[in-house]
Amino acid sequence: MRIFRLLVVSLCCVSCLGQLPSQDTLALLEFKKGIKHDPTGFVVNSWNDESIENNGCPSSWNGIMCNGNNIAAVVLDNLGLSADVDLGVFSNLTMLVKLSIANNSISGKLDQSLGDFKRLEYLDVSDNLLSSSLPSEIGKLASLKNLSLAGNNFSGAVPDSISGLASIRVLDMSRNSLSGPIPSSLTRLESLVYLNLSLNGFTKGIPKGLELMNKLDVLDLHGNMLDGRVDPLFLMLTNASHVDLSGNLLVNAAEDQKKFLGGISPSLKYLNLSHNQMVGSLVGGGDAQAFGSLKVLDLSYNQLFGELPGFNFVYDLEILKLGNNGFSGPIPNNLLKGDSLVLIELDLSGNNLSGPISFITSTTLHTLNLSSNHLSGELPLLTGSCAVIDVSRNNFQGNLTRLAKWENVEILDLSQNQLTGPIPEATAQFLRLNYLNLSRNSLNGSLPKAIAHFPKLATLDLSFNGLGGPLLPSLLMSETLAELHLQGNAFSGTIEFSPLFNITNLLAIDLSDNGLSGELPDGFSLITGLERLNVGRNNFSGSLPSSFANLTRLSSLDISGNHFTGHLPENLSDSLVSFNASYNDLSGVVPDNLRRFPLSSFYPGNSALQFPNPPSGPRQGQAGNNHPRTIVIVAIVVSCVAALAILILLVVFIRHKRKSKRPSPVTTTKDISRTSTNPSSVGGRDRSSGLLVLAGDLARSRKGSSSEILDPEEKLAAVTGFSPSKTSPFSWSPESGDSYTMESLSKLEAGSPDRLAGELYFLDDTVSFTAEELSRAPAEVLGRSSHGTSYKATLENGMLLTVKWLREGVAKQRKEFAREAKKFSNIRHPNVVGLRGYYWGPTQHEKLILSDYISPGGLASFLYDRPGRKGPPLTWAQRLKIAVDVARGLNYLHFDRAMPHGNLKAANVLLEGPDLNARVADFCLHRLMTQSGTIEQILDAGVLGYRAPELVASKKPLPSFKSDVYAFGVIMLELLTGKCAGDVASGADGGVGLTDWVRFKVAEGRGSDCFDAALVAEMSIPATDKGMKELLGIALRCIRPVSERPGIKTVYEDLSSI
Repeated sequence: MRIFRLLVVSLCCVSCLGQLPSQDTLALLEFKKGIKHDPTGFVVNSWNDESIENNGCPSSWNGIMCNGNNIAAVVLDNLGLSADVDLGVFSNLTMLVKLSIANNSISGKLDQSLGDFKRLEYLDVSDNLLSSSLPSEIGKLASLKNLSLAGNNFSGAVPDSISGLASIRVLDMSRNSLSGPIPSSLTRLESLVYLNLSLNGFTKGIPKGLELMNKLDVLDLHGNMLDGRVDPLFLMLTNASHVDLSGNLLVNAAEDQKKFLGGISPSLKYLNLSHNQMVGSLVGGGDAQAFGSLKVLDLSYNQLFGELPGFNFVYDLEILKLGNNGFSGPIPNNLLKGDSLVLIELDLSGNNLSGPISFITSTTLHTLNLSSNHLSGELPLLTGSCAVIDVSRNNFQGNLTRLAKWENVEILDLSQNQLTGPIPEATAQFLRLNYLNLSRNSLNGSLPKAIAHFPKLATLDLSFNGLGGPLLPSLLMSETLAELHLQGNAFSGTIEFSPLFNITNLLAIDLSDNGLSGELPDGFSLITGLERLNVGRNNFSGSLPSSFANLTRLSSLDISGNHFTGHLPENLSDSLVSFNASYNDLSGVVPDNLRRFPLSSFYPGNSALQFPNPPSGPRQGQAGNNHPRTIVIVAIVVSCVAALAILILLVVFIRHKRKSKRPSPVTTTKDISRTSTNPSSVGGRDRSSGLLVLAGDLARSRKGSSSEILDPEEKLAAVTGFSPSKTSPFSWSPESGDSYTMESLSKLEAGSPDRLAGELYFLDDTVSFTAEELSRAPAEVLGRSSHGTSYKATLENGMLLTVKWLREGVAKQRKEFAREAKKFSNIRHPNVVGLRGYYWGPTQHEKLILSDYISPGGLASFLYDRPGRKGPPLTWAQRLKIAVDVARGLNYLHFDRAMPHGNLKAANVLLEGPDLNARVADFCLHRLMTQSGTIEQILDAGVLGYRAPELVASKKPLPSFKSDVYAFGVIMLELLTGKCAGDVASGADGGVGLTDWVRFKVAEGRGSDCFDAALVAEMSIPATDKGMKELLGIALRCIRPVSERPGIKTVYEDLSSI
């Protein structure tokens, strides 16, 4: 009986133990703890103790697959998870074969526990926020077949132990910050089929032995900084079908320059060597073997020269890109006839090709780009099956009658040639035409009626020709046109709109520099989507239609150089950023909403037009008496220098006098433990080592005793370590690089009780602490801006935060503030400093914004040659990487989050870690600010040199995507020159700002003189010299007028290709 009882008890114990979670289940629950946000509930609603199966494997949990009693796979891709986890917890899953958590917002590191995944065959953590160097234990994953680390922020070198991945077939480490040479041990991975190391910072050459990897099919190394020569044997012997080495610094050996392509492996189908430094002729003669079985060949943006080969018996080539080299001679007929070729796309733009083109008869060619060459003769009679044709910026002559047989064309650019004659009426074959550019030729005659009836035409540019006659009313009533450019012609007569006018899609109309006359019709006001209208320098007369107020999207209006009379219309669109009404006969008073524009928008001309309280600027009567800019600017600079010298002396005198009169400090019991014995320091730390106070003591309540309150000047001294006199106009912060008047600094005062009694709101689910914990955190002053003062706060758990204490009056009302702040939730990107939360206190001056603390600090403190600069001068590679990082961060904000940064400057570019990874901070704060706060921010940007010109003219300026690009262009100039944007440099016209100074140097052909002296030694390297000049060109494009300024996506792509 006793034995029976023991047996029953044993069975009960075993049954109870069977109910306990297994080791695998506990590992998953540990991972679940790190999840801060699960928008779909895929994990948090499914992974729970109640649903565990009896066999110990939770197969009913979402994303979990079992093999018997063990977990075999965890798949959590594309769920939008936000988590901060230790991936080492998965190493407890001893039978785990597949782990895939791609495309989430998971942060964490890969550590030595990675080597414990003994059975793992598939690991994909791509497109997350993981960061660390790669541990050497990665080589212990002998069973791993697929590894993807792409799209994270891994840094440092790839360890040589990578050769231990004996079974690896797919290896993707692209889009990270990896650096150093590519390890040669990779060539020992005999099973490798796919290798992608693109868009990193790898240096040195391509390791030898890649051509001997028999199974390697895809090799992608584009967008790095690889240098050295491309071994011709690699191209001839590789077994890969896809090779992309573009966007590096690769060269070819001198002995290969007579025959760059000596031969191509028959297995190679795709070869991209664009944006490198290849020199020499393409092939020796018309050797078909040189192209092997290639389907895609891209050698654009190199330094190749000589004549093109005949491309005879090249049967497989579909895409050929040789643009922006130095090729000369005629275009081989075989490329355009298509007798043997099956080309789909051909790009020969930006070379020195010459001669005529008689026929294009290829039946496969879809896209043809021959722009920016020296081609001549008449246009070809036939264009085969081409849908996209760009032959702009050549020397083609003759008339347009040859267009009669051009079929299937969708995009056609014939601009900047020498074409003459009228536009033919018989052009009905353009039934698919979407874009037509005939600008800057010598065309004449009147417009054919057929041109207004192309059923798909969206853009028509006939500018700068000799076209005349009346303007076709049907053009302005087209249902398909979005842009119409007719400026610089000889059109005459009045503009008429049909009474049966339909709503059009027109966004831009430019009729300037013609001979149009009569009154400006009301019909324009019916084009409600119109954004840009230019009718300047015509013969229009009469008054401007009041109905122009209906054009609510209008951003640019130019009516200058006409004979308009009467008053300017009231209530023109507030979205106007460009306005010009000069050289007319207008009268009356300038409306309120137009007074934000400079006087040059109204004068000369308009002698009877009144401008109440005009800004300084020349009027008509003063136009001929302007003093030279040199004298004015020099006078201003000299005055400022003299005033600054006087103020410094005054500061020294007042401080000396105050020291001699200052009584002994009064200490209350409450503060005795925090009072310093050194009157020039706070918290026991002297001025040179920074400021350490408690967040609750940054400023005391105004209700406290007088002995506990610092006067404004003492408070400023405590914050900055510098006590200017009250008459001193400026204070400079080495950390922020910003300067403010004493009036502005007085507004930075913030009172706070000893404890934060308001409410703390989090915008990131990965953090959690209380207002009480924040109030106890020691804080160190980092810098000041127009928004307030920033502090480094250290919580009790060791977490570091940047706390921005908003000054009173800049923040919106609470409800609107909260609504806007929610839009910043869970912004996680390796090049963006996300906002963690905000604190809203019971009084007006208690508003804090919380974000990550980034060390070692701002770009300004590393770049400018000033006292206290951190570390040695930045190298060229570091500066280029910073530019790419910033562009990547802006690209994320603009396209993924649809929000402009709004306050981009060197002080808001923070560098992180030993690799100085750049992250943009303080983004979109204008959305949390009042209009006056936003205006002050923009004014501050103007003082510092980052404000886009279009923001100057707006009464209610708002940051935009294009103003971000302008500010980024200024930062790139700072990176190149080592100068601060707000500094004044000596130039031909006296003192000038950084942007004008660089423009002057470039215009004089001395652009290299702008470069930082610290980079002179590196400029002796041809690749560096070329890269710096390319960066200068990109920067100059970014500071062009807003209509010519590129978008950040284009800028990012251009930077990545350097």
